[in-house]
Amino acid sequence: MIPEPTRPLFREDAYLREAPARVTGHTPEGGVLLDVSVFYPTGGGQPGDSGRLVWEGNTLEIATAVKVDHGRVALVAAAPQSLPPVGAEVMQHLDWERRHLHMRIHTALHLLSVVVPLPVTGGQIGAGRGRLDFDMPEPPADIAALAEALNRLIDRDLPVTDDWITDDELIANPGLVKTMSVMPPLGQGRVRLVRIGQGAAQIDLQPCGGTHVARTAEIGRIEIGKIEKKGRVNRRVTVTLCD
Repeated sequence: MIPEPTRPLFREDAYLREAPARVTGHTPEGGVLLDVSVFYPTGGGQPGDSGRLVWEGNTLEIATAVKVDHGRVALVAAAPQSLPPVGAEVMQHLDWERRHLHMRIHTALHLLSVVVPLPVTGGQIGAGRGRLDFDMPEPPADIAALAEALNRLIDRDLPVTDDWITDDELIANPGLVKTMSVMPPLGQGRVRLVRIGQGAAQIDLQPCGGTHVARTAEIGRIEIGKIEKKGRVNRRVTVTLCD
């Protein structure tokens, strides 16, 4: 019997900080499987969420969340201890401050791919800091001007929304994919698109499964650090939140 996938509450509402759930199983490695999850699992350059589970007077600190087979999310304990039993009702509590930093940086990196319109070869999201690697043979002449262009987009307070298209529609529109190294996961029948701006004011649309802020102004002021050369044509651009 194929197990039911975990319902991704983090995708339905990225601002949801806590929610009840039922334990559906444990992984061989000691992960906790739930029927629904507010915890985003590691993927797409975004780290898995941390937080805690509470049940019947017990607390389990969660270090991260990971994807496992059949569309399920496993929560990984921060230290070895007794796990909530299968069938237990638990309350999920997200480390919201850390998640929100991820959301701000993730959306900022989407905007960075707008002001640097080059193929993306890699990326990583952190709590208040992130980077994209570009196929960039020559460095930009003016990093300050690049940062200012990025902050102007942020200040426009554009809405960030999502849509879904079929696998076939994505295959027919390869220009939607900015990353050279990683293709969006196919085989589920549909792919999520993250849109920044609406109508004539739309500035970006690309496949993404991560969590984002609702409007760009929520990102806050961004700084761009030194641009590092990573290989013959790859360069790394790092962004940091100023607050």
